[in-house]
Amino acid sequence: MTTTNKDITRTAWTGWTPAQGFPLPSGPGPDDRVSFVLRLGRSLHTSGYAANRLEEALELTCDRLGLQAQIFSMPTSIMVSFGPQDDQRTFLIRVEPGESNLGKLAQTDEVTREVLSGQLTPLEGSRRLEAIELAPPPYPVWLTTAAFAIASGSSARFLGGGWHEMVAGFGIGLAIGLLSLVTTRIAGLNRVFEPVAALTASLLAAGVAWAGFPISVFIATLAGVIVLIPGLTLTTAMTEISTRHLAAGTARLMGAIVLLLGITFGIALGSKVGVLVLGKIVSTRIVPLPEWTLFVAVFVSALAFIVLLKAEGRDAPWIIPAGALAIIGSRFGGDTLGPELGAFVGALAVGIGANWYARITNRSSQIVLVPGLLMLVPGSIGLRSLTSLLDKDVIVGVEGAFRMILIAVSLVSGILIAQIVSPKRKLLG
Repeated sequence: MTTTNKDITRTAWTGWTPAQGFPLPSGPGPDDRVSFVLRLGRSLHTSGYAANRLEEALELTCDRLGLQAQIFSMPTSIMVSFGPQDDQRTFLIRVEPGESNLGKLAQTDEVTREVLSGQLTPLEGSRRLEAIELAPPPYPVWLTTAAFAIASGSSARFLGGGWHEMVAGFGIGLAIGLLSLVTTRIAGLNRVFEPVAALTASLLAAGVAWAGFPISVFIATLAGVIVLIPGLTLTTAMTEISTRHLAAGTARLMGAIVLLLGITFGIALGSKVGVLVLGKIVSTRIVPLPEWTLFVAVFVSALAFIVLLKAEGRDAPWIIPAGALAIIGSRFGGDTLGPELGAFVGALAVGIGANWYARITNRSSQIVLVPGLLMLVPGSIGLRSLTSLLDKDVIVGVEGAFRMILIAVSLVSGILIAQIVSPKRKLLG
C-alpha cells in the first residue's frame, strides 16, 4: 500500500509523482474514473458528509463507473482501495473535518449526476469538482457575521429566554461572529477558538447584567455560543455508530465531547473572571413570551442557518418549512411522549420531508435535513449538563447528560426510520 500524509497518493498505476500536484489524467481510461471518485470523496467529506452516507455514495458511484472498490471513511481521512482483493491499489486522502456546506453539496450532487448519466466525462467531472472546491464563499463576510448574531438572538427564544435575552444573545452572537474573523488572521487561534469564544460570551453576558440590563446570564451566554455547540456533530456520530460505522462514529463522538468540554471551560473561566472583576451577578427572572414568537424565531433562525450552512438561495422555500416541521413535530411528540422522545417525532417528520424533497427535486436530501435537525440537536442540553457538574450539582448534571444522549438517540431513530417509511433517493442521499 502506498500512502502519503497529504491529499491523494498516486502509484505507478497512474503515472503520477507527488511533485506534480493533484493529477487530472489527460487520456481516457480507468485513471479518469479513479481520479473522479477520489475527488468526489474529498468534496463530500469537506461538505460535512457522514461516513455512512459518504461510503454509500462512493460505492454507488464506483458501481456505476464499473470500478471495484472498498471505501473506509474517518472524520479526518478517506481510504479507497481499487481492484480485486489480491491486486489492489490503495489511496489515502487526508482531510480536515468539514463543516456543512449545502451549496457545494448541491453542486457536487449535480456534477455527479451528469457524470453518471454520461453528460460529462469523469475527467470533466473532476475538473468541475475542483472548481467547486476552490470557489469563494457564496455570501459576503458581513452577512455571515450578521447570521451569527441573528442565530444567537433567535436561539435565545428556543432556550426559554425573553426579549432581553434575545437582545443580549444578538449582541453576543455579533461579537462571536467578529471574533471568528480574527481567527482567520492569527495563526493558531483557530485551534482554541471555541473556548476563547465561550470565555468572551460569558464575560459579555456578565457585563451586560452588571450594567443594569435585566437578563438571565446563562441563557444569554448559551445563546451567544449556540452556533459553536456541536449538537449536529453529536447526532452525526450517533448515526454513524447506529449504522455500524463504529470507528468513524466513535472518533466523531469524542471530538464532539472534547469540543463541548472546551466551550464549558471557557464559560466557567468567564464566569469566575466576571465575579472577580464585577462581583457576583444576580440573574433576573425571565419574562415569558407569547407562543407566536416561537414560530417567528423559527423563521428568523432558518434564514440565518441558510447563510451559515452556505445553502443556495433557491433552497430557502424548502429549508424554512423544514425548520417549522421540526419544531411542530417535536412539540406534538413532546406533548404525547415527553420532551426527550418528542425529538423522535420531529426527526421523523423532517426525515420524511427531506426524502420527498429529494425525490421531487432530484437534489440531495441533506439540503433540507441538516437545517431541520439543527432545530432539534441536543448540544445545548449537554452544555447545561457540564456546567451543572462544574457547579457541583451532580444530580442535575447527570440528568442532563442522560437527556442529551436520549435526545440524540431519538433523533437518530427518527432519521433511520424515515428512510424506511419514505425511501431516499439513491444518488448522494
